[in-house]
Amino acid sequence: MTTTRPPRRHSPNPAQGPSSETPAPPRAAVVAVRRLFAAETPEYFLLLGTTLFLVVFGLVMVLSSSSIESYVNDKDFFATATRQGLYALIGVPVMLIAARAPLSFWKRWARIAVFVGIGLQLLVFTPLGYAYGGNRNWIHLGSFNAQPSELVKLAFIVWLGWILTTRREILDDWRRVLFTIGPLVGAAVGLVLVGSDLGTAVILVSIVLGALFYAGIRLRVIAAAIAMISVIGLVFVSISLSRRSRIEAWLGGCTDPSKAESDCYQTTHGWQSLAHGGLFGVGLGNSTGKWSWVPEADNDFIFAIIGEELGLVGAILVLALFVVLTICFVRIIRMSQDPFAKIATSAAMVWIIGQALVNIAVVLGLLPVLGVPLPLVSAGGSALITTLAAIGVVLSFARTRPAERAGVPPPAGGQRRGTSRPSTRVGTVEQ
Repeated sequence: MTTTRPPRRHSPNPAQGPSSETPAPPRAAVVAVRRLFAAETPEYFLLLGTTLFLVVFGLVMVLSSSSIESYVNDKDFFATATRQGLYALIGVPVMLIAARAPLSFWKRWARIAVFVGIGLQLLVFTPLGYAYGGNRNWIHLGSFNAQPSELVKLAFIVWLGWILTTRREILDDWRRVLFTIGPLVGAAVGLVLVGSDLGTAVILVSIVLGALFYAGIRLRVIAAAIAMISVIGLVFVSISLSRRSRIEAWLGGCTDPSKAESDCYQTTHGWQSLAHGGLFGVGLGNSTGKWSWVPEADNDFIFAIIGEELGLVGAILVLALFVVLTICFVRIIRMSQDPFAKIATSAAMVWIIGQALVNIAVVLGLLPVLGVPLPLVSAGGSALITTLAAIGVVLSFARTRPAERAGVPPPAGGQRRGTSRPSTRVGTVEQ
């Protein structure tokens, strides 16, 4: 019986090209993923890396600061940290997807976004809404709780960038600016104030003022707006007895012993935690303030726990990371040539960096207690996801250089385009 062997396959001659019998390795999926997250600027990678580091750092500190309260409330040391980890698993992909969106996408959906945000804020005053910590600023969505005002912040950065660039003719007349953006801004801030959330209202107003500044509104107009808003804020504070007494105690430096267990309770225990930490801290997980001494230890006052467990060194590290974020935002503003990208990035910077400074100033006693979380670090799903989404918007502006978006080929030798930087401001400022 004769058996026939299959013919031997010879390796193809390199000069004759690849053989049809040898399929090429499946690299299409790898190339697609690389293109999906491709970026060309160092600002993109620095902003992304700093953000991810802060998120991971925040998860560690939420686990440490919330463990005792989690066990008291849920009989589980990891309940709050697990929820925060879930929010991070949602927020980081949202950020990366937003970073891939083109500039036209944000312009197209900016107006719809602000109406959706205000509409959700209205739900706070329906049966879906509920109060927490004296503020009615939350809604139930199935098994999840959400804070609509955080979405309003995100909507503001793209809507203000869109309206202030498409209606450039209004910038020289403060009345036209007021009638153009005033109704929606007033509605959003007013709804937040009706819910007694003064801290969030302050951040929303700061976002608007920052966008107006970078759009080129005259400084005297911005100063007049700040004065008018301050008067409205004083009126709002005066009609609330608890808020007025708390601010009066703060103005007195929290030195009155009778206020130590009432209006100054949170501030004085935050100071004690910071003082207990010293230079190098008592060690991760060894805080005594989180044993129900510091209210909102995993949220508004998480910086006090950071100072206690990691000491002055850890507190300075957190400050340094937000300084790096600020540098990234400023570099992206200066790099961008589209006015929309400049204004939206500046609004996001005022939101994230301004809120971080307010939170830290509250813990240090430099401001009265306002109830705003530390961005990317404090516990809270709505705040974390929307903040990551806002950074994703900025990353979409920083992914490629402006000349490459316009189809201009890169210069020879890899040299950076131009030696002069564009002005940070979009318009001309008259003081």
